[in-house]
Amino acid sequence: MAEVIRMPLLSDTMTEGVIAEWHKKVGDTVKADDVIAEVETDKATMEVMGYVEGTLLYIGVEKGKAAKVNGIIAIVGKPGEDYTSLLEGEGKTAAAAPAPAANAAPAAPAPQAAPAAAAPADDAALKEALKNATVIRMPLLSDTMTEGKIVAWNKKVGDVVKNDDVLAEVETDKATMEVMGYADGTLLYIGVKEGEAAKINGIIAIVGKQGTNVDAILAAEGAAPAASAPSAPAAAPSQNGTTAAPAATPAPAATTSADGRVKASPLAKKLAEEKGIDISQVPGSGDGGRIIKKDVDSYVPAAKAAPAAQSGAAPAAPAFVPAGQEGFTDIPLTKMRQVIAKRLSESKFSAPHFYLKIDVNMDKAIEARKSINEISPVKISFNDMVIKASAMALRQHPAVNSSWMGDFIRQNQHIHIGSAVAIEEGLIVPVIRFADQKTLSQIATDAKGLYDKAKNKKLQPQEFSGNTFSISNLGMLGIDEFTAIINPPDSAILAVGNITETAVVEKGQIKTANIMKLTLSCDHRSVDGAVGARFLATLKGFLENPVTMLV
Repeated sequence: MAEVIRMPLLSDTMTEGVIAEWHKKVGDTVKADDVIAEVETDKATMEVMGYVEGTLLYIGVEKGKAAKVNGIIAIVGKPGEDYTSLLEGEGKTAAAAPAPAANAAPAAPAPQAAPAAAAPADDAALKEALKNATVIRMPLLSDTMTEGKIVAWNKKVGDVVKNDDVLAEVETDKATMEVMGYADGTLLYIGVKEGEAAKINGIIAIVGKQGTNVDAILAAEGAAPAASAPSAPAAAPSQNGTTAAPAATPAPAATTSADGRVKASPLAKKLAEEKGIDISQVPGSGDGGRIIKKDVDSYVPAAKAAPAAQSGAAPAAPAFVPAGQEGFTDIPLTKMRQVIAKRLSESKFSAPHFYLKIDVNMDKAIEARKSINEISPVKISFNDMVIKASAMALRQHPAVNSSWMGDFIRQNQHIHIGSAVAIEEGLIVPVIRFADQKTLSQIATDAKGLYDKAKNKKLQPQEFSGNTFSISNLGMLGIDEFTAIINPPDSAILAVGNITETAVVEKGQIKTANIMKLTLSCDHRSVDGAVGARFLATLKGFLENPVTMLV
């Protein structure tokens, strides 16, 4: 059955996207991970993948024109397949399709169309349903996202929904973001329960007039109509039950509700695991007794009866009584952790890394920072100085500001510095754009804003993508020296260590100096050793004499 590709929601303020470029044409074979188009939103230009395989049968939006969020932009299916019913359901006509010659075979679609739907939903019922309802699909919220997990539903079946209402919160591989339906009506159907994931473009909800035949839409999509029950518990016990069972502690299974599940938000469950709290013992204050974050934060376990100290005849040393039993906790992977593992594994084992190390005397930088902070409108950190110095060094050594593209090297003319930030779910790299053109105070302002957003899970896709060089700083955690894995698509990453007072020899005299150790990880396919060494020498010069960055 042909698959519809819709305009994804690529930013929280996006209502439509302009097709900047089509990478496929009608008749081309499409793979699941192929980039089919580039879409310009109100904030950035991003790549769109179809996540389906087959032949591109239809392109609904010409290059340079816009489509509303969730509108059909393409259809992929089998060569010669009849897709006109999909367009009619959207109020479009097949005449808009620049169909290839292969589509002209009218005899072939008929036998294929008959067995396509699992349920006997007729075209008339589908057309009527689509007139009265809007299908809400899992949007593409980051350039590496393949599926999203529903963290929370803000509406329930039967609720009235407005165009700008936030329907749900979705956890992607990089952040938790809000999803709007961009439709008015009643929430008729929820297709994915809290804590479960849906593939990109999969149906997560349907909004429309009450009484609309939702089953006709689901049958056309190949979804089971029975799933329209708002909170069917059938699939849940296998997920919750198996994760709680492996621990060796006595009967820790958290099955307190009638359907065998504890009603708790994913965040509350995660906090309870981290704190070692039995979630089934926490009283819930949310809707229907649902356990939420504040319940776990305020929970105080009942005092346990201390094991009786069998003090008999006063032995020389009391017998050891363990406070607990052997056990372990299996922590499910978040989408972010899965992508970190995937992308960094690919980077480490596909890019031939080599490492260059250098010591930088930060005495003058310490003095300069103190003077700058006396007049700067924002506080300048050493990391801000490293970002600025790196950006200026990249301008002099553009070969380091490059990306390996397989059959060519892309040398970027702009300088966007990614600065790694550790958050609870893993690691994210906010991007300071055009860092070489900004003052230290502008870099500090941008960095602080981005770091705060990262920690509060408010970063938007354009704020953590587009880096051309990255910096990872563990100096503030007391780490003197380390090596970092290159952050694709960059060709290099700078690992920044702590500033430590060190004995050095200068002109035959022993003195102390504040030394910072830097390690540059380079992709040898695009950056040679001499190129990386010259870059580090320039960077060292800027940091050891900061006034040169201000000229």
